[in-house]
Order: sequence, then structure tokens, then C-alpha cells
Amino acid sequence: MAEDVKPTRKNLMAIEDRIELSERGHDTLEQKRDGLIMEFMDILDQAQDVRSELSEDYQTAQHKINMARAMEGDVAVRGAAAALKEHPEITTQSKNIMGVVVPQIESSRVKKTLDQRGYGLLGSSARIDEAADAYEELLETIILAAEVETAMKKMLEEIETTKRRVNALEFKLLPDLYENKEYIEQKLEEQEREEIFRLKKIKAKKEEEEKKEREAEAADLEESDVERVSADD
Repeated sequence: MAEDVKPTRKNLMAIEDRIELSERGHDTLEQKRDGLIMEFMDILDQAQDVRSELSEDYQTAQHKINMARAMEGDVAVRGAAAALKEHPEITTQSKNIMGVVVPQIESSRVKKTLDQRGYGLLGSSARIDEAADAYEELLETIILAAEVETAMKKMLEEIETTKRRVNALEFKLLPDLYENKEYIEQKLEEQEREEIFRLKKIKAKKEEEEKKEREAEAADLEESDVERVSADD
């Protein structure tokens, strides 16, 4: 509360410095918030595209595996899957977007040749190969979706945090500082008026005393003149 602040010029200068610093911080955070929102919208557009692609790839993969099961049988499909020797590898790095660290997921050994799948040319069919291709494509899309969705979540969290800080400055800290500044300025003005009034009273009293002294001196001088005249007579 403003009443808790001592109305001194030192405190006024300190509050003015805090106001200046807070206003600069507020402007900086607003710029960051707006920049983050623009980046988030770009990622959101990418996420929507990836989600659509993921849905399409999933439907395609399901269709291909169902066709392979229908044409080749579950045993052949499971045998081809069990023959896989090299599994996909996932590595994560990070990148910075306006101060927000988001993951960058890289994958290897997802797309494979017929030889790399392990079941060989004689142990498979075109239906199984098409299903494998579809699921490899689906896996790459899932990895991309994981990267984009995680980045979007982190960006959204940072936007909310920045918005709360902007609002705290705009609606709490700065109004309190302005109120304290106004309170101190009013109190200092009152003190200045009181000091001026006190000095005027002192001056008036001093002038009154000087006037009485002059009147007393004049009266003494007049009395001396009267006594001298009487002595001469």
C-alpha cells in the first residue's frame, strides 16, 4: 500500500527508477509475447498439416496390412515382421526459438531396402512389401508429429508464462508503483507547502519583533530628547 512507503525524495527517486525499469521490461516482454505467438502460429499450421498427414498415413498403413493379411495370411505377415534385425534409432537434439528450447528429433534406419528388412526376396510378397513401406512412412510421420507437437506445447507454455508476467507488470506492479509515486509526490508537496507556511510565519514574527524593537528605540530616543529639553530649561 502507498501509505506504507516513506514519503522521501530518496524513495521517490528509487520508485521512478523501478518504474522506468519495469516499463522497459514490460515492453520487452510484450515484444517477446507477440514474437512467440507468431512463431506458435507457424508451428500450429505445421502441426495441422502433420496431423492430417498422420491420419492419411495411418489409414494407408492399415489398409496395406489388412490386404497383406488377407492375401498372404497372418503367419506370413508375422514372419516377415519377426525377420527384422535392425530397428529404427531415434536421437534428440534441441533448438532455440526466441529463448524457448524445443526438441529436434532425428531418426535413422526407418526406411529400409528389401535386403535390410531381413526376410529376403523369396520370403515375402508385393503385399507385404507395400505394408512395410506404408508403416515405415507412418513411423517417420509419427516422429515428425512428436517433434512438432512437443515444440507447440513448449511454445504455448512459454506464451502463457510470458502473458502472466506482462499482466503482472501491467495490472499489478506498475499501478502500485504509480500509486506510490503519486502518494510520495503529494506528501512532498504538502511538506513543501507546510515548510513555506512555517517560514512565512517565522519571517512575519521576525518582522514583528524588528518593528517592536524599532518602535522601542524610537520611544527611547523621544524620551531622551524630552529629558534633555527639560534639563536645558
